[in-house]
Amino acid sequence: MVDIGIIGLARSGKTSLFNAMTRGSAAVGAFSAKNEPNVGVVRVPDARVDALARLYSPRKTTYAEVRFVDYPVSGFGAEGPAAKYVAELAGMDALVHVVRAFEDDAVPHPQQSVDPHRDAEALDLELTFADLALIERRLTRIEAELRSVRAADRGPLERDRALMERLKSTLEGGAAIRTLQFTDEESKALSAYQFVTRRPVLLVINIGESQLADAETIERDFAERCGGPGVAVVALCARVEAELATMEPAEATEFRADLGLPESSPLDRAIQAAYELLHLQSFLTAGEDECRAWTVRRGASAPEAAGRIHSDLEKGFIRAEVARWDELVEAGSLAELKKRGRLRVEGKGYLVQDGDVLNILFNL
Repeated sequence: MVDIGIIGLARSGKTSLFNAMTRGSAAVGAFSAKNEPNVGVVRVPDARVDALARLYSPRKTTYAEVRFVDYPVSGFGAEGPAAKYVAELAGMDALVHVVRAFEDDAVPHPQQSVDPHRDAEALDLELTFADLALIERRLTRIEAELRSVRAADRGPLERDRALMERLKSTLEGGAAIRTLQFTDEESKALSAYQFVTRRPVLLVINIGESQLADAETIERDFAERCGGPGVAVVALCARVEAELATMEPAEATEFRADLGLPESSPLDRAIQAAYELLHLQSFLTAGEDECRAWTVRRGASAPEAAGRIHSDLEKGFIRAEVARWDELVEAGSLAELKKRGRLRVEGKGYLVQDGDVLNILFNL
């Protein structure tokens, strides 16, 4: 399961976004009495799973899932994120940073003015300070250790110091750790640290209902100014999306049409953007028992994909029968697809593609 943390300054609308994503009813407002994260699990919409389910009429249909954790604004202050949240944020697969761009007299902005670029930079700075504090503590320990070890044993510590200095320089220069490239050895070393700015970020620009017609322009402006490695941007109205999430699908579709909104939800696009940031993709399995989407990293081999289903399938992997989901749906069955010469047999070296339907052949 993919874990995504939702963060944002007071009155940004991040809990409204959480409710929209999860069809939840968490209390909104900066002064909510609850001071713990809201947690919700949602399935990832996937038209490919729907199409396969119509073909097979399975006993069970299973979608990929994402767990959203909405962190309270009280967890962030002038000195950066509260210590108890730093490890959790760093442990997320990605972060959703909600930035307010809407005007609403009923929901005054704490700064008395709405400035989404200012707010985005303010929270980014808090996260940067958290990482810098961690780096400074590590550098202090390294210096102490260097004074107590023999010159011949200083190599690992000096490499660690050089890495920390590189991170520090990057952060002080206004860039996040996610913008850097690392060797395998450096990545392994970094896995021991809880750096928040190493996480990819989906920047959600929370606009008002009156701004919906300008959503694409607003999104493009932020993408040009704030986009970069490990950052994606989506503009949406969290309040409207939270309201739509409480409706039946047909009613929501009609309401979208009345508002002049696209039939597809920007929430679906936001989840897809998060998958892109994380270099994830989905392969599928299909049959009368179950049609299911499975999440793997891009570039995963067929045995690795088999291991997502069950570890025994990876251990005993022989080969995989591979079909493209749309060709399978068009053919109507695997037998017909095979007759057409479109069912492939792939070995251990095959790299799974997004939308592949796999049938794993194995032997233990």
